[in-house]
Amino acid sequence: MDNLEQTLGAIGSVIWGPWLLIPLLLGTGLYLTIRLGGIQIVRLGAALRLGLITRKDDGAEGDISQFQALTTAMAATVGTGNIVGVATAIAIGGPGALFWMWMTALLGMASKYTEAFLGVRFRVTDAAGEKSGGPQYYLERGIRNGFGKFLAICFSIFTVCACFGIGNMTQGNSIASNLERSFSVPLWLTGAILAVMTLIVLVGGIKSIGRVTAGLVPAMILFYVLGALYILATNIGSVPAAFAEVFRSAFTGSSAVGGFIGSSIMIAIQYGVARGIFSNESGMGSAAIAAASAQTTHPVRQGLVSMTQTFIDTIIVVSCTGLVIITTGVWNQVDPATGAQISPAIMTGEAFSHGLPGEWGHWVVTIGLVLFAYSTILGWAYYGERNVERLIGRRGVMPFRVLFSLVVFFGCTVQLGVVWNFSDVMNGLMAIPNLIGLLILSGLVARETRAYLRHDPKLEASRVEIERFMTGEPGWEEWQTSERTAVHR
Repeated sequence: MDNLEQTLGAIGSVIWGPWLLIPLLLGTGLYLTIRLGGIQIVRLGAALRLGLITRKDDGAEGDISQFQALTTAMAATVGTGNIVGVATAIAIGGPGALFWMWMTALLGMASKYTEAFLGVRFRVTDAAGEKSGGPQYYLERGIRNGFGKFLAICFSIFTVCACFGIGNMTQGNSIASNLERSFSVPLWLTGAILAVMTLIVLVGGIKSIGRVTAGLVPAMILFYVLGALYILATNIGSVPAAFAEVFRSAFTGSSAVGGFIGSSIMIAIQYGVARGIFSNESGMGSAAIAAASAQTTHPVRQGLVSMTQTFIDTIIVVSCTGLVIITTGVWNQVDPATGAQISPAIMTGEAFSHGLPGEWGHWVVTIGLVLFAYSTILGWAYYGERNVERLIGRRGVMPFRVLFSLVVFFGCTVQLGVVWNFSDVMNGLMAIPNLIGLLILSGLVARETRAYLRHDPKLEASRVEIERFMTGEPGWEEWQTSERTAVHR
């Protein structure tokens, strides 16, 4: 097992290293930003209003509202990466890693828009009458040759593998470990309760998942962010210096406790980008699977709503975590018991405990991590089942739901060093076929995006108005026909 862990770690270092995924992710995001005219900046306000205030397109086809699709995708992304992942990036790469997480999010919003657009644009109706889409469909249907089908199958295989790692065992283990450490809850008991709760939700399908995440995700984010904002308010004098340190070390390089690892700027970039993607999943293609289920009157509208997921996840939640760690000084402190740097696993908890009175910091981080991790389990379960359906048909969905729930129990009760490294590898491998597809299909996305936004730049048009002004525009008739295409698998 030690050899396997080391091997997977070496493979992950290559995949997430400076010569493969980092330039591919940032390069793709930059290219799409240019082709789409900076859509993540120009249309952010309208997208936030549609996703968070309007919340749905009346009369549109789909399984769940746009808001529920957004919260399902956010459930899968707002997880341990927002707590432990941020601490790991800062511990190794220094405060500058937070800057590169921001840059990854800013460029990643264009990637998230593109993949969500394509998820809706090429979605189909499955044998159960539900909408199904994502890279496993748009790679094959958009790139109409053997290469597209090859990319689609690769994505599906990697996603199914990844969902049992980063979307299941690692999240369950984080929940169980924290509850045992904080409240002495036995690992097996946490595992059993989580497995049953997960199965109950999953049996209801995407509509059940959507209802749960629509209530859970906003509440958990608000709970966590309010705690962080209180700490930043009480340490307001340290906030400007924290921002200055973030920008300074982003281009000079510095790590915690005297620079023993992260003295190179490349370390800050590598860990900032890797943990940024771990947190918001932009470019991985996963959010497109949730987007495809949305009730939306045009792919542009859901693409813009889905884009806000990255903004909320990284620009808001990750920033809160990072700034709390930096302003409280915990990132550069030594554990008195060991004489070594404070472990990233407890760094965020220590920062919140320093900043909040009494036991509030401990409660906020523990409860936040439990809720974040559980919501991630639900979101990734949906990603996994959609790709199981793509590979072996609808008959595989219910067995997958049962197996996925049982694996939650397993993840809560064992050590997961190998699984963490395996998850890093699978996440990276997921992104590669998707990013290739985004580049190939970028012309289609840019053309059809311009055609829609020329008529409805503020995203205020009704279904009837959209049908009237989109008739004859690029891709409209094809999408309308595809909407009603059933795939009997």
